[in-house]
Amino acid sequence: MAKFLLKSTYTLDGVKGLMKDGGSKRAAAATKAIEGLGGRVESLSFGLGEHDTYVVCELPDHKTAAALAIAIRAAGGVDTRVTPLLTPEEVDEATRQQLKYQSPGA
Repeated sequence: MAKFLLKSTYTLDGVKGLMKDGGSKRAAAATKAIEGLGGRVESLSFGLGEHDTYVVCELPDHKTAAALAIAIRAAGGVDTRVTPLLTPEEVDEATRQQLKYQSPGA
């Protein structure tokens, strides 16, 4: 499975829903959605900065991550962005791949 970071920001309606439902109910809804796609939540936290929630999760693949983000955003209330996460070993493998690249203007 692939690992992802979901960063979300509530819309005005989303904040109203959060105030009504509370954080635990929203966390349960997010967990249910992720698990319903065959994924697993590693951590889920609320923040007080640029984003309102941070979820680290495993999902079967990138298409599943896209489906999740699209469904969440389409429902309204939350603007969610998905970032694929790589392990140090995956980065090691990437650095060993041979690639010829010509920079612009070179």
